[in-house]
Amino acid sequence: MKVSFFVGIDTSNYTTSVAVAKSSSEGVSVIANLKKPLDVAEGQRGLRQSDAVFEHTRNLPELLEKAGEIISGSAPAAVGYSFAPRDADGSYMPCFLPGKAAAYAMASGCGAGLYAFSHQAGHIRAALHSSGMDPAPGERFIAFHLSGGTTEVLSVVRSGGGFQIDRLGGTLDISCGQAVDRIGVMLGMRFPAGAEMEKEALGSGGSLKDRPPVRVKGADCNLSGLENMARKMKEDGMDRGYISAFTIDFIGRTVEKMTDYARKRFPDANIVYSGGVMSNSLIKERLRSNKSFFAEPEYSSDNAAGTALLAAGAWFADGNEERARREGHQL
Repeated sequence: MKVSFFVGIDTSNYTTSVAVAKSSSEGVSVIANLKKPLDVAEGQRGLRQSDAVFEHTRNLPELLEKAGEIISGSAPAAVGYSFAPRDADGSYMPCFLPGKAAAYAMASGCGAGLYAFSHQAGHIRAALHSSGMDPAPGERFIAFHLSGGTTEVLSVVRSGGGFQIDRLGGTLDISCGQAVDRIGVMLGMRFPAGAEMEKEALGSGGSLKDRPPVRVKGADCNLSGLENMARKMKEDGMDRGYISAFTIDFIGRTVEKMTDYARKRFPDANIVYSGGVMSNSLIKERLRSNKSFFAEPEYSSDNAAGTALLAAGAWFADGNEERARREGHQL
């Protein structure tokens, strides 16, 4: 019985990621999910694209070397990479170019298949893998992608080796992750601020007196006002534990209301939540229901596992399925 390996590469704005998936008689599994955060100076709220490109170029050799050790010198059957943030015309960020270059070099050097996917599709695939949600081909499900750069509600249908993705709504100004990071840095936290803000909120102990209405219409939301409210609280002497709890509560109620809209529009559809914001246990607890699925934190934050799994799916769909079955793979 032959084993096939698939490598995924993702170079998002804040994490260099390389993953390896393996296909065998037991099915397809992720055997390595390697990551290296990009360095952001204390007090800064992000990175310039030129700095992100430099950081990825510096990080990729180390991660690719580790991936090579894991597959013991075997050549991957296919390599997948993230080419852009989203599956939409005009979606582009220079930070994805180092990953593309590395994927092209690896695939051409060993004769592997080469496949490009959006960063968003990778998030969705990783969330499905981690959460145990397994939609059938052609089955519609709802995906929330909530991260530092994106807050979107998506209608998704599994198709071939990938997805057909249609946007239902999302933020009309800043993303959930931007709100968390901006407020966190304002409170003296280091970027990215999500984990520290959650810790502060969990330790705050008191109940919230301030719960202003969220700004949601259909599947669209506005979040820029949250930063102004948090700044006013800081000026009024509120401690950062309370402000952190307020911030997370506001974002949680916003996503909850967007979820309500999605459920009314597609009452039979399962919902999967992905993106770094969904690593937050307080937001996750608010959204739990019998049709909600959540990725584990390592598959919710930026990763290349979803891209490796998508590469495997595309390779099987691209005329290799019969060959794989002959070799004993469980698809």
